Amino acid sequence: MPDVAGRLRAVSAALVVAGVLVSITPSVVQATAPPGLERFLYALGEVESGGNYTARNATSGAYGKYQILPSNWAAWAKVYLGSSTAPQTPTNQEIVAHRKVTALYNWLDAWPTVAHWWLTGSSERNPALWSSFSRTYVSRVMTIMGSSSDIAGSGTSTSSSSSSSTSWIDSRDTRLGERSSQIAYRMTWSTATFSGYAGDHVRYAKATGASATITFTGKGIAWIGPLGPTRGRARIFIDGRAVTTIDLRRSTFRARALLYAKAFPSGGKHTMKIVVTSSDRPVAIDEIIVGT
Repeated sequence: MPDVAGRLRAVSAALVVAGVLVSITPSVVQATAPPGLERFLYALGEVESGGNYTARNATSGAYGKYQILPSNWAAWAKVYLGSSTAPQTPTNQEIVAHRKVTALYNWLDAWPTVAHWWLTGSSERNPALWSSFSRTYVSRVMTIMGSSSDIAGSGTSTSSSSSSSTSWIDSRDTRLGERSSQIAYRMTWSTATFSGYAGDHVRYAKATGASATITFTGKGIAWIGPLGPTRGRARIFIDGRAVTTIDLRRSTFRARALLYAKAFPSGGKHTMKIVVTSSDRPVAIDEIIVGT
């Protein structure tokens, strides 16, 4: 988590910039996701809060995975969600962060500069003029971004058609909650509650062979769900063909991670099937993102 005093000094500058970006909102909202957006946001969330959607700074009031100040949340939520009082749910945090960071990248044109702005509110592009703390902060973000994978589990690919590209993901895509009628569950899937999940819930299964099939029309699909010490494995089928196996077991718990993503050459009707392959270890679905 960044230096509180430094961030508070930057609030005024950040709000001025936010006001400028509000004036260009129509083009920002429609902007294509910049390359590396998901990896940058993952890294930013890790540095700011360890990926915790409910983290709060007792001094500044900054809240959530990306530690957004209350004044900034009100301004950005009004622009990107349509209401300055929109609740800071995990889903809303992701929508605001995706759109805001996309706007910042389109303006500043470099991920290190975006990270510096996030900390300070300054658009200074020359690292030599940054504080030592800012340089350390930016270095941490860029190191995590460079070492992270777009996909939580590399798995074992059994088809050349599998793809880890997430460049198609942007804020306009359709997000299906775990209770969506577009997801057909087979065998027993239960509900788990946790404030870090989108909508506070996920659906999970432990039995080998339990499956969830999503039929959709779009240019890509992604699976969002939890990782952790108790998590299991799942086989992914795209349009009936096995493409990879995802291992969700990690040393620490993360409520929301990008577990799998697949891009298609063009939009069309497709299916993705998630099949549990581990006995007695849960595999959970929080959200499914469909590229529109």
